[in-house]
Amino acid sequence: MKIIGLDEKRLANYVHAQLAHHFPIDNLPEPAFIGAYIPKTLKRLERCVAEVVMWQPGVFDVLHSTQYCTFLYYLANTVWRESGNRQCCTLLFLLNKTLNGIDLFYEIEMPEVFFIGHSVGIVLAKAQYGNYLVLYQNSTVGKNNGIAPVLEERVVLYPNTAVIGRSIVRRRSIIAQGVSVVNNDTPGNSLVFQGSSGGLIFKGIVRDMYCEYFRS
Repeated sequence: MKIIGLDEKRLANYVHAQLAHHFPIDNLPEPAFIGAYIPKTLKRLERCVAEVVMWQPGVFDVLHSTQYCTFLYYLANTVWRESGNRQCCTLLFLLNKTLNGIDLFYEIEMPEVFFIGHSVGIVLAKAQYGNYLVLYQNSTVGKNNGIAPVLEERVVLYPNTAVIGRSIVRRRSIIAQGVSVVNNDTPGNSLVFQGSSGGLIFKGIVRDMYCEYFRS
């Protein structure tokens, strides 16, 4: 994968420099430690980037905020999977939160392909996330009484949405701006709106909106 303006070694140094700037503590992960996980991280990122319509396949721009946000998640999650180094993963999680305003913990298993429109205010619990997920600013996925939702494939969460608790958001559900799905299910293949009485209203999808986001 081509990294604009950097190679893999300099990318590891770049991440290390950001950690050192924001978290001037002892025992920061060394660039060599970070660099050991860069190749696997970039493979995961490349798979995701290749599917997003508005991104050039095979190219990673560290100055593209949502690409870098996605990279930092994949890096933290890869380090966690491979080493279990909680301090390093926590620092990477906090760096992503600091730079991009997203609360996406390294233990969460995000899908192979997902797209973040704007990262600010996104909060994601340890839920089940299907492939080809779209997230916009201030969208929340959260637990209720310890129970987390299930989001199936090709779900879109527009700004200021919430999916909470014992909810199943079925395949090809598009949650309209400001809608909360709380301990409720969606039928799939539908636009989801909030009714005047607080319940949910479902309308069929009349055009393929997913082609605006993904190549597949």
